[in-house]
Amino acid sequence: MEKFIHNENLALFRKKLNDPHISEAERDVVLKLLADEEAKKGPLLRSTRADRKPS
Repeated sequence: MEKFIHNENLALFRKKLNDPHISEAERDVVLKLLADEEAKKGPLLRSTRADRKPS
């Protein structure tokens, strides 16, 4: 599930960056969010069910 959300967030942020009506302030925020989400990529993809604690 985390991988799906991660991929959807990346797609959404990239789509927003392609919007010609986005302001510079909005662009800066979206770029930060995109960078933060991309930084999560490694740990998310390495995570397995065995790594997770039962809830």
